[in-house]
Amino acid sequence: MRRLILALAAGAALAAGGFAALAADGDPIKIALVHGLSGSPLEVYSKQTSTGFAMGLEYATKGTMMVKGHKIEVIEKDTQFKPDIGRSALAEAYGDDGALIAVGGTSSGVTTAMLPVAAEHQKILLVEPAVADSLTGKDSNRYVFKTSRNSSMDMQAQALALKPDANLSVATLAEDYAFGKDGIAAFKKALEGSGATIVAEEYVPLKTTDYTAVGERLFTALKDKPGRKVILIYVAGSGDPMGALVGMEPSRHGIEISTGGHILAVLPTYKRVPGMEGAIYYYYDIPKNPVNDWLVAEHQKRFQAPPDFFTAGGMAAAMAIVKALETSPDLETESLIKTMEGMSFDTPKGSMTFRKEDHQALQSMYHFKIKVDDAVKWAIPELVREIKAEEMNIPVGRDNSK
Repeated sequence: MRRLILALAAGAALAAGGFAALAADGDPIKIALVHGLSGSPLEVYSKQTSTGFAMGLEYATKGTMMVKGHKIEVIEKDTQFKPDIGRSALAEAYGDDGALIAVGGTSSGVTTAMLPVAAEHQKILLVEPAVADSLTGKDSNRYVFKTSRNSSMDMQAQALALKPDANLSVATLAEDYAFGKDGIAAFKKALEGSGATIVAEEYVPLKTTDYTAVGERLFTALKDKPGRKVILIYVAGSGDPMGALVGMEPSRHGIEISTGGHILAVLPTYKRVPGMEGAIYYYYDIPKNPVNDWLVAEHQKRFQAPPDFFTAGGMAAAMAIVKALETSPDLETESLIKTMEGMSFDTPKGSMTFRKEDHQALQSMYHFKIKVDDAVKWAIPELVREIKAEEMNIPVGRDNSK
């Protein structure tokens, strides 16, 4: 009889799923951060993501760093911003390190190379902070989820901020890789039906510092056009294109500059364009909710500075993972996928929802106008209005429901 009772108890534990099995041996839940920590100016984005991720785990677990009795262990790996190293680092994280879920990467190009590794190992890759639409597109797979915004969100919000009509002519400047190309493609799509015209597209290599020639080409394409004339800049980490173009005096041709928001270290350069309007993913003073209130207060206390762009993104990724782990019946990847599809979760930006079809997290963006205050060392992206997810027609990438 005793053997029968023990057998029934063991069966009940197994039926409860992976959490019960793990509770018996005390295994931690391992999560890998796989992103660029060296070799690119973009490494600052990764470091912000790491900080935000740690703070997000702390907030979501109420400081315990545990989910259902299991300690969360974070493993960090450096892709060096190289696609081949990114692939190897992710495979090592899933294989040798035993990571249940991975988060990364920073560069859209490197992250693209990492996507197949998630499918090969049949484990979840949560994309943060890379942006390109293609990361949940045709080259993606059902193991990929994405908390970071995408190029379509950037550009649909940017288009709304520009108030496009038949009186608007735009020339674009972007970097010549997935982030830039996807972004401009999304911007052109967002302008369809508005009457606005794209008159030129310029793509520059990564790490470009001299914008003289490209600036002259953009000016030439726009200067004789009637109505409003705007150069849209969509550059993540190459030099100071806005400073270069402003220095060439576009106003002599009646040309405006517009770009999206940026990290705090870059925002002092926006003081050169007071009154400029655009769209931003996050600025610490814009969202009003308990999660952001905690993040701003704690970050200021710990680092004597407010949280930045990608700090918020890292926190969003951590909160999504904790919500999934708490909600899933077990730790099997298939259970986690089913749990995360359509799942809503809190973030510093408010609630986000993973779209079931392609696993992109739908979220708000913010229309801003640059305010210059001499008492603040950076330009302030003052809120004009919140652009809610339902206002943007974000194309579905890979359809995971088929």
